[in-house]
Amino acid sequence: MVKKVALGALVAALIAAFFILDLQRYLTLESLKQSQESLAALRAERPFAMLGGFFAVYVAVTALSLPGAAIMTLAAGALFGLLTGTVLVSFASSIGATLAFLVARYVLRSAVKRRFAERMAAIDAGVKRDGGFYLFTLRLVPIFPFFIINLAMGLTAMKTWTFYWVSQVGMLAGTIVYVNAGTQLAQVRSLGDILSPELIGSFVLLGIFPWIARKIGRVLQTRRAYARWKRPKRYDRNLVVIGAGAAGLVSAYIGAAVKAKVTLIEAHKMGGDCLNYGCVPSKALIKSARVAAQIRRADRYGLQADNPRFDFKAVMARVHDVIAKVEPHDSVARYEALGVEVLQGHARIVDPWTVEVKLNDGDSRTLKTRAIVIAAGAEPFVPPLPGLEDVGYVTSDTLWTEFAKLDSVPRRLVVLGGGPIGCELAQAFARLGAEVAQVEMLPRIMAREDEDIADLAKAALEADGVRVLTGHKAIRCERAGEDKLLIVSHDGTEQRLAFDALVCAVGRKARLKGYGLEALGIPTERTILTNDYLETLYPNIYAAGDVAG
Repeated sequence: MVKKVALGALVAALIAAFFILDLQRYLTLESLKQSQESLAALRAERPFAMLGGFFAVYVAVTALSLPGAAIMTLAAGALFGLLTGTVLVSFASSIGATLAFLVARYVLRSAVKRRFAERMAAIDAGVKRDGGFYLFTLRLVPIFPFFIINLAMGLTAMKTWTFYWVSQVGMLAGTIVYVNAGTQLAQVRSLGDILSPELIGSFVLLGIFPWIARKIGRVLQTRRAYARWKRPKRYDRNLVVIGAGAAGLVSAYIGAAVKAKVTLIEAHKMGGDCLNYGCVPSKALIKSARVAAQIRRADRYGLQADNPRFDFKAVMARVHDVIAKVEPHDSVARYEALGVEVLQGHARIVDPWTVEVKLNDGDSRTLKTRAIVIAAGAEPFVPPLPGLEDVGYVTSDTLWTEFAKLDSVPRRLVVLGGGPIGCELAQAFARLGAEVAQVEMLPRIMAREDEDIADLAKAALEADGVRVLTGHKAIRCERAGEDKLLIVSHDGTEQRLAFDALVCAVGRKARLKGYGLEALGIPTERTILTNDYLETLYPNIYAAGDVAG
């Protein structure tokens, strides 16, 4: 923090000195014309010193966002000619702009990011995707002050090298125009003589050309994708939705609301992860655990504290009762009443307009549809730990059924994973009386959150009795007599954690297999790749929810 303040103060002092000492008087068109002959003589006498000095001053003017860069660009043409002047200004302006970019990033970005976290996250996502195009357009159009662009881009997550080379390429056309004007300095009466409306219009067209080319490229890519498929002459449905989780249900609901012919396909349970394995059961369990914790801490409220007495089977039965109460809102009956055809089975996309459904009763259907929404969701990722299958484990999907069979809460519970799911389950079962050890290989839990949030979460977990083991990497599982053991590595040494139950909560992975994505050539990484409108390679096929990230 001290270094940032010192750097900011130094920059402010240099800028203040520039104006206090009235140095801007040397960076005017009149001053340049008056001193042109003496500067030319100095260049002839000491060419390399003149080149180096000019370069250094130009970098300083640009880095400090001082007025006068345009005059110096004219001077480059007047003193060094078109070719040398262009090369000199191109590198000096790009380096100076990058220094301003880095100063803004170092001094201001962290503070701005803390203050406007959500907005900056959205901006950073846009910059990551299209930042180069935005910057190139801004650099080509000279009506945007370059110093503002330098500072603004420094607040984003744009890579320094990307900023540098895009800036250099984008400013090159304007640099050539100004340097060339400098070679005819005597004829230039004002900077307005250089940039006519027609020239500015040309720069604008150059700036938007990459966007036009990109759009054309996308259109051609789409045409190529569709080219190998024969479009049907008629359609059975307006919309087919694959997956009846949160995203799929909303998609089907909206389609039905506008009177579209909609088919919703679900291979397992209506309501998907949220209703059956995620939001609903976990929050029901958390509520019971919170009440238990409040009983223990009742003295905080002037009441007598006590150890809660409860039937674990009853706690888990309540979880399933809560699921059952919410279930009708996501049921087949409700969606059929809305006008949605609901099919229980597994869907596979054959071509951009055809979906084959293998029904759970053994029958099959083929549907022709105008649009498809893939909302297949995600499933727990189970790490390939040696011995894991032998000792047994549960995931956030299976523990609701498996733990409902138990008469009491597991005495010793290991939760593998320090993300949101692992944290909430670790705390809940600790509050219900389990001895919980939470294992996370990274230096802290909640790695995607700000560090102070992670620290608060860790403190809350430890206050409830959870043993939080960060920086511990799970190596293998094994048995030692009646004990089940998780072997972890920490600081080069192995530790043995005995447990009665192990919860794998190391993350979730999108369901990508079995839906025909490979045959269609729809790009996937960890999720299905989409654009801002959730369109895949085929604009009539969308991906939504966890399957799209």
